[in-house]
Amino acid sequence: MRRHRNVKIVATLGPASSTYEVIRALAEAGADVFRLNMSHGTHDEQRARHEIIRKVEADLGAPIGILADLQGPKLRVGVFANDEGEELETGQAFRLDLDDAPGDSTRVQLPHKEIFDALEPGASLLVNDGKIRLKVRECGRDFAECEVTVGGTISNRKGVNVPDVVLPLHALSDKDRKDLEFACELGVDWLALSFVQRPADMIEARELARGRAAVLAKIEKPAAVKAFDDILAVSDGIMVARGDLGVELPVQNVPPIQKQLVRKCRTAAKPVIVATQMLESMIESPMPTRAEVSDVAAAIYEGTDAVMLSAESAAGSFPIEAVRTMDNVAAEVESDPTYREIIESSRKITRRSVADGIVSAAREIAEATDIKAIACFSQSGTTASLVARERPRVPILALTSEQDTARRLCLTWGCACVIVEPVDRFKMAVVAAVRAARAENLAGPQDTIVVTAGVPFNTPGSTNILRVAPCEERLIFSADAE
Repeated sequence: MRRHRNVKIVATLGPASSTYEVIRALAEAGADVFRLNMSHGTHDEQRARHEIIRKVEADLGAPIGILADLQGPKLRVGVFANDEGEELETGQAFRLDLDDAPGDSTRVQLPHKEIFDALEPGASLLVNDGKIRLKVRECGRDFAECEVTVGGTISNRKGVNVPDVVLPLHALSDKDRKDLEFACELGVDWLALSFVQRPADMIEARELARGRAAVLAKIEKPAAVKAFDDILAVSDGIMVARGDLGVELPVQNVPPIQKQLVRKCRTAAKPVIVATQMLESMIESPMPTRAEVSDVAAAIYEGTDAVMLSAESAAGSFPIEAVRTMDNVAAEVESDPTYREIIESSRKITRRSVADGIVSAAREIAEATDIKAIACFSQSGTTASLVARERPRVPILALTSEQDTARRLCLTWGCACVIVEPVDRFKMAVVAAVRAARAENLAGPQDTIVVTAGVPFNTPGSTNILRVAPCEERLIFSADAE
């Protein structure tokens, strides 16, 4: 299951990918993490998918990560008397209010009092993924008189985006709280929080998770972009969710924002996923467009930890082909000499601690000599994440006795995770690293590897030792004799 690439692939499961045969085929094709979209499907359906993933993991003998993506608060208009909806003309007046009477061509219910509490004249409202645009002319605590600036057909329960204001809404709805508890009890490795606006949203989710899963923030609102540094500080990872981000911001703003967020995550040694519409044409076609391939490649050149498939693998006609295409694109990009130039030129030297210095030295030694791999012992995953931040040229072998850590590291760039027996002496850590490197065909008996660890062992963030170790038989046999 060792990948011949460093970037990871996240594949969403759904109606097209819920059987053992398909999920195993997706893993074999290149999926490192499976996403359970809590916006769709029942708890029983998600539990069944979780059980299948864990069986595939056991059968393949390699850790697989599972990410549960919480729906978040969905803002929608009410219903219309005409089930087919109404046509709004550019320039006309249109009212949103709390009245639950069916709508018509002049008004419709917006059953979210919090929006009216936050609106001000001049604010924009986007309906149906921005296809219809309204500008608030006058508003009160239960209404908003708007002008239609971009017309179109508005129909029952279309989504509403409010890009100009920070809404007094919790990122966790009542449904999300139930889904979060269900997912944590199920044993997922990552939780994704939708429509994050402020650091407090992440703090609340982390408190509810209680360490049972790592928590990442989905960046899909302008408010989250503005508060990104503070949100990143209280998050375990980030997803650049370009769908809603491209609705609430001018589309030309999204590529530079994506690049900025990816670099900040790398500097912080926290995994980042680039998501949404990456190979969307493959929902219906076995071949992607050239533009889609370029989009995936651009994210990889930027140094993202992972790229994600949504409907392509969840509901499309070619889920396995979509994963295989991503795998092929990643392998090709990472073999390009330009990729190395870009990755290394964007490396930001961060040496604030002993651990920072150790992992930086490990990368420099590996690149200056004929080192085959960097093996790092990492109980919490911190050391492996720091090594991944360096984006070394040689493989990263993340060794841990914690199955949860191995699964979470499936989202981190370059980390090949191996579960080993606990060790209490550095010599035994070196022996375990050599055995793993040999077993994974990363090194032979004449080769050497770099080993990093923290002494005393089992202390998160204590990385303080580095050794260049030969992979010779004598080392392994002498340890067996002790």
